[in-house]
Amino acid sequence: MASPEWQDGEPNPVDRWSARVIGALAAGWDGRAVLPSDGPPYPPFQAWAVASGRAWVSPVGMLVHAWMGLWASFRGAVLLDAPCPAPPARPAPCETCPDRPCLSACPVGALGPAGYDLAACHGQLDRPGGADCMTAGCLARRACPAGQGYGRLPGQSAYHMRQFHR
Repeated sequence: MASPEWQDGEPNPVDRWSARVIGALAAGWDGRAVLPSDGPPYPPFQAWAVASGRAWVSPVGMLVHAWMGLWASFRGAVLLDAPCPAPPARPAPCETCPDRPCLSACPVGALGPAGYDLAACHGQLDRPGGADCMTAGCLARRACPAGQGYGRLPGQSAYHMRQFHR
Protein backbone atom coordinates (compact mmCIF):
# COMPACT_ATOMS: atom_id res chain seq x y z
CA MET A 1 0.00 0.00 0.00
CA ALA A 2 3.06 2.21 -0.06
CA SER A 3 3.53 1.87 -3.83
CA PRO A 4 3.16 4.93 -6.07
CA GLU A 5 0.23 3.20 -7.79
CA TRP A 6 -1.63 2.90 -4.50
CA GLN A 7 -0.85 6.44 -3.42
CA ASP A 8 -1.80 8.28 -6.63
CA GLY A 9 -5.55 7.64 -6.34
CA GLU A 10 -5.85 6.45 -9.94
CA PRO A 11 -7.92 3.34 -10.75
CA ASN A 12 -6.58 -0.22 -10.76
CA PRO A 13 -3.53 0.20 -8.51
CA VAL A 14 -2.77 -3.53 -8.34
CA ASP A 15 -2.91 -3.93 -12.12
CA ARG A 16 -0.66 -0.91 -12.61
CA TRP A 17 1.80 -2.08 -9.93
CA SER A 18 1.89 -5.52 -11.58
CA ALA A 19 2.55 -4.00 -15.00
CA ARG A 20 5.42 -1.91 -13.61
CA VAL A 21 7.08 -4.68 -11.58
CA ILE A 22 6.58 -7.53 -14.06
CA GLY A 23 7.55 -5.22 -16.92
CA ALA A 24 10.84 -4.42 -15.16
CA LEU A 25 11.52 -8.12 -14.59
CA ALA A 26 10.79 -8.88 -18.24
CA ALA A 27 13.12 -6.11 -19.40
CA GLY A 28 15.90 -7.38 -17.16
CA TRP A 29 15.50 -10.93 -18.43
CA ASP A 30 15.08 -10.03 -22.12
CA GLY A 31 11.53 -11.30 -22.00
CA ARG A 32 8.04 -10.01 -22.54
CA ALA A 33 5.58 -9.20 -19.76
CA VAL A 34 2.17 -10.85 -20.08
CA LEU A 35 -0.65 -9.55 -17.88
CA PRO A 36 -4.31 -10.47 -17.34
CA SER A 37 -5.20 -7.00 -18.59
CA ASP A 38 -3.72 -8.00 -21.98
CA GLY A 39 -6.85 -10.09 -22.71
CA PRO A 40 -9.28 -11.20 -23.87
CA PRO A 41 -8.30 -13.69 -24.90
CA TYR A 42 -6.70 -14.17 -21.52
CA PRO A 43 -3.32 -15.80 -21.18
CA PRO A 44 -3.50 -19.32 -19.64
CA PHE A 45 -1.84 -18.39 -16.33
CA GLN A 46 -3.32 -21.31 -14.42
CA ALA A 47 -2.21 -23.85 -17.05
CA TRP A 48 1.25 -22.29 -17.04
CA ALA A 49 1.38 -22.50 -13.24
CA VAL A 50 0.43 -26.19 -13.24
CA ALA A 51 2.95 -26.89 -16.02
CA SER A 52 5.67 -25.30 -13.86
CA GLY A 53 5.41 -28.15 -11.37
CA ARG A 54 4.96 -25.66 -8.54
CA ALA A 55 1.16 -25.35 -8.50
CA TRP A 56 -1.52 -28.02 -8.43
CA VAL A 57 -5.30 -28.14 -8.55
CA SER A 58 -6.58 -28.41 -4.97
CA PRO A 59 -9.62 -30.38 -3.79
CA VAL A 60 -11.63 -27.13 -3.85
CA GLY A 61 -10.62 -26.37 -7.43
CA MET A 62 -8.29 -23.43 -6.75
CA LEU A 63 -4.61 -23.76 -7.43
CA VAL A 64 -2.45 -24.60 -4.43
CA HIS A 65 1.23 -23.79 -4.03
CA ALA A 66 3.65 -25.66 -1.76
CA TRP A 67 4.22 -22.72 0.59
CA MET A 68 1.56 -20.16 -0.36
CA GLY A 69 -1.21 -22.73 -0.14
CA LEU A 70 -4.47 -21.44 -1.58
CA TRP A 71 -3.23 -17.83 -1.45
CA ALA A 72 -1.36 -18.27 -4.74
CA SER A 73 -2.46 -15.82 -7.39
CA PHE A 74 -0.97 -14.83 -10.70
CA ARG A 75 -0.60 -11.16 -11.57
CA GLY A 76 1.41 -11.79 -14.71
CA ALA A 77 4.19 -13.78 -16.33
CA VAL A 78 7.41 -13.22 -18.19
CA LEU A 79 7.71 -15.00 -21.53
CA LEU A 80 11.27 -15.86 -22.48
CA ASP A 81 12.68 -16.85 -25.86
CA ALA A 82 14.59 -19.83 -24.47
CA PRO A 83 13.20 -22.57 -22.24
CA CYS A 84 14.21 -22.62 -18.58
CA PRO A 85 15.27 -25.81 -16.86
CA ALA A 86 12.39 -27.33 -14.93
CA PRO A 87 12.82 -27.57 -11.18
CA PRO A 88 12.73 -31.03 -9.62
CA ALA A 89 9.22 -32.42 -9.31
CA ARG A 90 7.53 -32.11 -5.94
CA PRO A 91 4.38 -33.74 -4.66
CA ALA A 92 1.27 -31.62 -4.35
CA PRO A 93 0.76 -30.51 -0.74
CA CYS A 94 -2.80 -31.87 -0.88
CA GLU A 95 -1.44 -35.40 -1.33
CA THR A 96 -0.08 -35.36 2.23
CA CYS A 97 -2.90 -33.34 3.80
CA PRO A 98 -4.88 -35.84 5.88
CA ASP A 99 -7.86 -33.68 6.86
CA ARG A 100 -8.26 -31.43 3.81
CA PRO A 101 -9.84 -28.64 5.88
CA CYS A 102 -10.33 -26.53 2.75
CA LEU A 103 -13.26 -28.78 1.81
CA SER A 104 -15.25 -28.03 4.96
CA ALA A 105 -14.17 -24.45 5.77
CA CYS A 106 -16.68 -22.65 3.55
CA PRO A 107 -19.92 -22.22 5.54
CA VAL A 108 -22.04 -22.48 2.37
CA GLY A 109 -20.04 -25.20 0.61
CA ALA A 110 -19.31 -22.94 -2.34
CA LEU A 111 -16.04 -24.72 -3.15
CA GLY A 112 -15.41 -28.37 -3.80
CA PRO A 113 -15.13 -31.23 -6.25
CA ALA A 114 -18.42 -30.27 -7.92
CA GLY A 115 -17.03 -26.84 -8.84
CA TYR A 116 -17.40 -23.29 -7.60
CA ASP A 117 -20.82 -21.97 -6.66
CA LEU A 118 -20.23 -18.27 -7.21
CA ALA A 119 -23.81 -17.32 -6.28
CA ALA A 120 -23.58 -19.14 -2.94
CA CYS A 121 -20.27 -17.44 -2.18
CA HIS A 122 -21.55 -13.95 -2.99
CA GLY A 123 -24.75 -14.66 -1.08
CA GLN A 124 -22.74 -15.55 2.02
CA LEU A 125 -20.64 -12.40 1.66
CA ASP A 126 -23.84 -10.32 1.66
CA ARG A 127 -24.89 -11.78 5.04
CA PRO A 128 -23.49 -10.85 8.46
CA GLY A 129 -21.75 -14.25 8.62
CA GLY A 130 -19.69 -13.28 5.58
CA ALA A 131 -18.00 -10.35 7.32
CA ASP A 132 -15.09 -12.54 8.43
CA CYS A 133 -14.34 -13.53 4.82
CA MET A 134 -14.69 -9.92 3.69
CA THR A 135 -12.19 -8.62 6.23
CA ALA A 136 -9.70 -11.49 6.58
CA GLY A 137 -10.08 -13.42 3.32
CA CYS A 138 -11.79 -16.60 2.22
CA LEU A 139 -12.15 -19.20 4.99
CA ALA A 140 -11.23 -22.05 2.64
CA ARG A 141 -8.00 -20.31 1.66
CA ARG A 142 -7.19 -19.65 5.32
CA ALA A 143 -7.87 -23.28 6.24
CA CYS A 144 -5.17 -24.66 3.93
CA PRO A 145 -2.26 -25.95 6.05
CA ALA A 146 0.22 -25.31 3.25
CA GLY A 147 -0.47 -21.58 3.38
CA GLN A 148 -0.45 -21.11 7.15
CA GLY A 149 3.02 -19.57 7.14
CA TYR A 150 2.34 -17.31 4.18
CA GLY A 151 2.14 -13.72 5.30
CA ARG A 152 -0.79 -11.99 3.71
CA LEU A 153 -1.72 -8.78 5.45
CA PRO A 154 -5.37 -8.39 6.54
CA GLY A 155 -5.58 -5.16 4.54
CA GLN A 156 -4.56 -7.04 1.40
CA SER A 157 -7.24 -9.67 1.96
CA ALA A 158 -9.90 -7.07 2.63
CA TYR A 159 -8.94 -5.14 -0.51
CA HIS A 160 -9.04 -8.23 -2.72
CA MET A 161 -12.36 -9.36 -1.25
CA ARG A 162 -13.86 -5.91 -1.92
CA GLN A 163 -12.67 -6.12 -5.53
CA PHE A 164 -14.10 -9.62 -5.87
CA HIS A 165 -17.44 -8.81 -4.25
CA ARG A 166 -18.50 -5.63 -6.02
